[in-house]
Amino acid sequence: MATAVSTPTSTPAAPEEDTTQVVVLDAALLVRDECNAREHDTEPDEKLITSVKEIGVEEPISVRPRPDGTYGVFKGWRRAQAAQVANATAEAEGRPVRPVRAYVREDLVGRDGWTRFLSLVENDHREGMSARDTLRAQELALIDMSEVDRRTAAKALGVGRNAARQAKAAQKLDDATLRRAAAGGMDLEQTAQLAEVQDVRGAENRLLRALQRDHEEGGGGRGHWDQEMALLRAEQADAAARAKAVEELRAAGIPLLGAVGYGQKDPSRPLAELTTGLGAPLTEDNHKGCPGHSARLDEEHRPVWYCADPAAHGHKVRPKPKQVKTEEDERRAEERARTVACNRAWKAAAGPRQEFVKRLVRGKTLPEEARQFAQRIALDLPRFYGKWADKQRTETLALLLGATDPQKEAPSQVAAGFPKNRLANVLFAQVAAAFEDDIREPKQFDTARGTHVCLWESPSPLQASYLLLLESLGQADNGSYQLSEVEQQAVASHRPNADTDSDVSADA
Repeated sequence: MATAVSTPTSTPAAPEEDTTQVVVLDAALLVRDECNAREHDTEPDEKLITSVKEIGVEEPISVRPRPDGTYGVFKGWRRAQAAQVANATAEAEGRPVRPVRAYVREDLVGRDGWTRFLSLVENDHREGMSARDTLRAQELALIDMSEVDRRTAAKALGVGRNAARQAKAAQKLDDATLRRAAAGGMDLEQTAQLAEVQDVRGAENRLLRALQRDHEEGGGGRGHWDQEMALLRAEQADAAARAKAVEELRAAGIPLLGAVGYGQKDPSRPLAELTTGLGAPLTEDNHKGCPGHSARLDEEHRPVWYCADPAAHGHKVRPKPKQVKTEEDERRAEERARTVACNRAWKAAAGPRQEFVKRLVRGKTLPEEARQFAQRIALDLPRFYGKWADKQRTETLALLLGATDPQKEAPSQVAAGFPKNRLANVLFAQVAAAFEDDIREPKQFDTARGTHVCLWESPSPLQASYLLLLESLGQADNGSYQLSEVEQQAVASHRPNADTDSDVSADA
């Protein structure tokens, strides 16, 4: 039976409970509320039970009335259970049972989201609350709330507007990984991003190292984290592309040849090196009926057609002098592997870079350094800028201005929503879009030298100046943006002190 108490408890309560009276409840009427955030380790330990047996439950618990006359405990369920155990012992020994003091929150009936949030706040500050329970409670609480309550709860929890979605994603990690992520200082968004790329080998350690670098540099930026995430996503996409290519071969019934073990002879040959018994070239089409028809995947995961055993299937090898593998061949193979890795890293770096430009463009005040840079490019009209304007590619510009669908929204329409005093922001977005489209592909034809060059080896001075500008702006913004490793490699010779360093080395 519930008995009202006229004076509130002397223990400070949560702000929402200040005006709620404390009542005395029979412990037998207490059940676990379905919105209690703690789902694991819910049993009281012996220390708590012993304490409650001696002095009862000192701090009031928080409950919601239920239609069947019981009360759902969303704060203090372990204390409530300890009281039930203590009362059972007292009854067995012929001693009087103790009631439990509680805040009865009738205002929370039907407000499951807010109830779960209050339970989360309570349990998150108590020992034993698992990371998984915290994430699940955040997800369910924030989903099941009004927009007003959600904004208040997110602010109280110190999470962003996408916290519910991020909490759901983070729960894909196992308990050990969740504990390491929390110990390493990952916030909710970062934990969710770790879950996104956890299938990439070494992802957890790489992200923890990047996070540590951001912490060591101070300022609260996450530039190193963003760059590492971009690389991991690129590697994940590359692995997915290979898996798709393998699946397509399997669906077509074409064997994928594997690596040959040490000391074993590989009888297979690519069709380009084979002919029919009469000397006609072998192609994918005329070789499909051969039992040895098979494939290997190249660096871009495209099939290269092979015959698994040309001698057994009556094919001839095209005559050509046998080439002995030299150190030069090995050097070229290493260079090809490096080129593939750098090309992938260059493309991956575009994501964090463009996100940073978007933040600059959408900011209330554009840094003066960015305004001057954009003004100089717009007035000097370098050749690449004019060529970009002639192509009338608008997707990147719309993206940098903040379009939700860059392929359908015109930049002029998006820019129309900018205040009049942000014309410089729009100008910088246009100049940045021209640079982004100019450096999109890592390999380009250099008309001055008449050859193809890799931008991660030799960007033009203008391209380098754009990257160095963003690096400077990111450092000024508490390290919110950092150049990736491949970008740092590209601009190394264009830094202000690069020539001086070269001269010093030469003199030495």
